[in-house]
Amino acid sequence: MESIASNAEQFKQSFREEAREILTDLESALLELSRNRGDAELVGRIFRGLHTIKGSGSMFGFERMAAFTHDLETAFDRVRNGELEIGAELIDLTLAALDQISAMLDEDVGGAHADAAACDGILTNVRRLAGIDGTTAPEGKNEPKPAGPAAPASPGGPVKPWRIRFAPGPDLMRYGANPLLLLRELGSLGGLAIRASLEAVPALAELDPERCYVAWEMVLATAADRDTIRDVFIFVEDTCELSIQPDEEIAAEDAAPGNACEAESTGRGLEEPRSRTAGRRAYDKPDNANSLRVPAAKLDQFVNLVGELVTVQARLSELSSRLEDAEMTGVAEEIERLTAALRESSMNIRMMPVRGTFEKFRRLVHDLARELGKEVELSVEGADTELDKTVIEQLGDPLMHLIRNSMDHGIEPMADRTATGKPRIANIRLAARHSGASVLISVSDDGRGIDAEAVREKAIEKGLVAAGADLSEAEIFALILRPGFSTARQVTDVSGRGVGMDVVRQRVENLRGTIDVASKPGQGTSVTMRLPLTLAIIDGLLVAVDDASFVLPMATTLECIELTRQDVARANGKHLAGVRGEMVPYIRLRELFNLGSQPPEIEQIMLAETREGRVGIVVDRVLGNCQTVIKSLSRMYRQVQFVSGATILGNGTVALILDPERLIQEALREETHGKGARATQARSGSKGSNAEFMALGARGSAGPSSGARVYVK
Repeated sequence: MESIASNAEQFKQSFREEAREILTDLESALLELSRNRGDAELVGRIFRGLHTIKGSGSMFGFERMAAFTHDLETAFDRVRNGELEIGAELIDLTLAALDQISAMLDEDVGGAHADAAACDGILTNVRRLAGIDGTTAPEGKNEPKPAGPAAPASPGGPVKPWRIRFAPGPDLMRYGANPLLLLRELGSLGGLAIRASLEAVPALAELDPERCYVAWEMVLATAADRDTIRDVFIFVEDTCELSIQPDEEIAAEDAAPGNACEAESTGRGLEEPRSRTAGRRAYDKPDNANSLRVPAAKLDQFVNLVGELVTVQARLSELSSRLEDAEMTGVAEEIERLTAALRESSMNIRMMPVRGTFEKFRRLVHDLARELGKEVELSVEGADTELDKTVIEQLGDPLMHLIRNSMDHGIEPMADRTATGKPRIANIRLAARHSGASVLISVSDDGRGIDAEAVREKAIEKGLVAAGADLSEAEIFALILRPGFSTARQVTDVSGRGVGMDVVRQRVENLRGTIDVASKPGQGTSVTMRLPLTLAIIDGLLVAVDDASFVLPMATTLECIELTRQDVARANGKHLAGVRGEMVPYIRLRELFNLGSQPPEIEQIMLAETREGRVGIVVDRVLGNCQTVIKSLSRMYRQVQFVSGATILGNGTVALILDPERLIQEALREETHGKGARATQARSGSKGSNAEFMALGARGSAGPSSGARVYVK
């Protein structure tokens, strides 16, 4: 019994996840319908979504949710049948209802409870709009009966017969599903004739009480299409045999709703000549039969194990190169090839399209537009662009703050827009696209733009810049990302406290990304986040300074050039190198990390692309390409800003993964404030200091970074 309860809860959790996806799709369809009131396809999509939530919710024990959804489904059934016109009030009521349905999904797992008074108010208004008798209720949990003339109306269109075979799999009932409730929902689509097949029922001694041995052969007379019929079985498709075939040869009188009872008792019209069934498949393969829903925790564990395997493979390659054994080298190369393929597969499994995240913001734009008295549309581009799931999970807050800022500060009131010749309806655009090893995600609006002079004056007032400072436009716009910075004259419920953009900056930096702000007065503003495809693995260059090893991300590394002592002498003490006629500044890791040994005769400059421009990072040697599985650092080193993580090389030594963007910002701060702070910090030996951290790397100790991994090609 405990196993049955566990399986039932697992299946309910699967239903919750599927239902949330349906709710997101319903929100998107409703908001689109508010702009295209006559779109019958959208109305049908909303009806099917509500019907699926109602029927499947009842099947999995969400009786309150099923009852609440019943009148909404009826209202949209009347809309698609032409009996009710879609209006703003019905759309708003349905959106409010979706919020309550979402709460009902989580009530039994410690989530917020649905507001009973709000639910009653929503249903009262829906019934008033749709002319529904308040005494009606969804069908009870009775045995499925063939639908007679009083069956619920089928969708508009010609009625045609469908031949359906439904055979529950061995695990369907163990997961808490009730096949009789499925048949009841199927009957709500039209006239249904049912015949039970008992051929698979075993002898009593062999019967498993947790398994359903009965299969059903049915004829359904309905105007619904195949997808609508399949939606009834959407949550059990993977655990059953299901065949849905149109059958135009069934006599109309046999399949008509009025003759359904006769068909059920006699089986008339259900038997087929052998010639018609000879080439037919046993059942239609479900559309998602080749997919499998896996908990995120299991996926993370799988990726971690692949990381462990990568480390072992790197050590094997190191050992084989030292021993110079041809047979061992062959085995090591084969394992390297297989490990590389497994690593790439595990990373691809984590990739997800950003569509789901983008679509959730349609509701935010809709609600904020009403609150602010503005008309705004959200357009989405590149929704199929894929990102690591861990990156997508952390995108919600930054995007929310950017959209709220655009709605409150960027978009002008409608009167101001029309006065300047702009369209009355403003536009906010969410876009995503690949750019090398990164993804660019931008939030743009066609509003008033950023007043650069106002930003500059506010920065001077707050003491962030000197009054006579010569700042470029990009530097001025970067000031809005500072903590507590805001040019808003008054604080509103939406924005104005200077917190939102700071949150955006912190989240993007935590994701090892960068932010660019562009704006033109009167034309709008665009904020672009450049994010890595994945947080779990990066392509990098393994470099060395003295005995310490470091990894520089390949995505920001442009090229490698030599730096000789003659080049240093010609620069007269300046950290500048000539690269094809251009003077490029550089920083020395040896000096930045206080590694006191003498540099070699010829050093290497790794040119990196940052928002400060091209900057060089000087190292002693370039050891080769590497693909690095990143592990987080201990909390002891949370103050070390320019190190993304640490890995362990095949020989067991630590390689620190550097963030060039933050590394250069740190060097600029050093240039501005002098080197006294670092010298004091190094002498103090305080925990978490950059000096101590780099000493850890120089010693080659695993320390708190044990478990980090690197794969060196």
